[in-house]
Order: sequence, then C-alpha cells, then structure tokens
Amino acid sequence: MVSQRIKDELKAEVLELKNKGITPGLAVIIVGDDPASRVYVNSKKKACAEIGIYSEEYALPAETSEEELLALVEKLNNKDDISGILCQLPLPKHLDEKKVINAISPLKDVDAFHPANVGKIMIGDYDFLPCTPAGVMELIKESGIEVKGKECVVVGRSNIVGKPQAMLLLHENGTVTICHSKTRDLKEACLRADILVAAVGVPELIKGDMIKEGAVVIDVGMNRLENKKLVGDVEFSSASEKAAAITPVPGGVGPMTIAMLMKNTVRAATLNK
Repeated sequence: MVSQRIKDELKAEVLELKNKGITPGLAVIIVGDDPASRVYVNSKKKACAEIGIYSEEYALPAETSEEELLALVEKLNNKDDISGILCQLPLPKHLDEKKVINAISPLKDVDAFHPANVGKIMIGDYDFLPCTPAGVMELIKESGIEVKGKECVVVGRSNIVGKPQAMLLLHENGTVTICHSKTRDLKEACLRADILVAAVGVPELIKGDMIKEGAVVIDVGMNRLENKKLVGDVEFSSASEKAAAITPVPGGVGPMTIAMLMKNTVRAATLNK
C-alpha cells in the first residue's frame, strides 16, 4: 500500500531527525463534536504515534469564541515543540474559517491552506502541498502513469482539493479542465479525460457511461448515505468496468491524505529548526 510505504519512510526520517535533536510535533485543534471530524482527528493522532511524531490535541467546546481560538493559534505559532498546526474543518458557523487559517504561521501550515502557501503552489515553488491533492499525485506516480500531455479533468473547484489538484496536474504538464456545478455538459467533459479526479462531494455523481475506456479514475469523495454506507463521488461498480485503474472508497485517497499530512509535519520540523 502506497500510504504505508510513505509512513515507513517517514518513520526512518523521524528517527534520523531525533538523533539530530529535532522532534517533529503536530498540534491538532478540533472545535465542537462533529463525528466525522472526530474520526479524522483520531486517525491523524494514530498516524503520528506510528511514525514517532509528537502530537497534541486541543478539543474545544462548540461555543468557543473566535478570540479564544485565535489566541490558541497564536500560542501554538510560538511553541517551539510544535512544527505543524492543523485546525480541523469545518468549524462551527460562528467562527470565521478564513480568519483562523490566515492566523496560522505559513511555516507551520501543514494543510497548506494559508494564502502565502496557496500562492507558492500557484507558481510551483512551495514548501507544503495540500494533503489530498498531494496524495492523489503520489498515487498517480506510484501507478507508473505519466501525466505529461494527458487530458486531465478535475470535477470540483474547492480551495482544499479541486483548485490545487488542477495546479499540480498542470505542473506535471497535463492539459487540465476544471468542471463544477455550472459546467454545461459534465458527461462530455469527463469522457475526454485520460485522468479523472472526482472531488465534488456528490454521492456517485460520476457513472460508468461518463468515463472513457482505459481512463485513470481517482475518487476523492467521502459521502455517507442514509443507510450509513460510505461511498465516493464515482459509482464504483459501473466505473470500474471502464477504468484502467480506479481508487476505492473508503481506503483509496483517505489514507494518502493522512500520509501526506505526516510528510508535511516532518518537512515543517526541518524548516522550523
């Protein structure tokens, strides 16, 4: 499994850093008791323990004020044993996500959401990559698929996945189309894709008849249906008949996202030493 290989490599790297007196540290902030957020936070803490990264969790009540949250971020910005800060999104409605992201030091922004880091990704000169798009690129690379010259279609334009994903494919010389809710003929656009990345948050939106024979399909979606079943943005059963390679949900991109977060935290430790 690619994610496990990355974690094993990081484990060795962390050991090396510790021998030099550097211990990577990750602070995770969770506000409120969103069950999905709690699952993500627990898996991040577990990965830290596995790799040897020091971690701290700050579980704040849902009614935490913006002032209190920003004061905590400022404290962590100045804490020497913390190399990376992650604030689990979404935040409760009364908190301004943008303000919180902007308050995190760009050198400790292991999610790569700060405008300074977003700008660096745009020009291709970056310290950190957003974890999910970086994980997608690792999966493509590991599969021996060359992006150069390929038709790449990204369905979704979020700041967290869609936009940075398109930039990373572009940096690898892909010809990139970004689709979204206002795209006139989504099926026609998807059928052109040699590499299709679905990151739109709509359960099983992409059907098999929207996929070109032999395409590579990467499903970033994580949607829970009413019957509690977890599905992606791609209808796996019909899509797998057409695709040359396809990621499952769960177990495809999810573990990669966590592995790349660990990679960013280790990188931050070397930048902040």
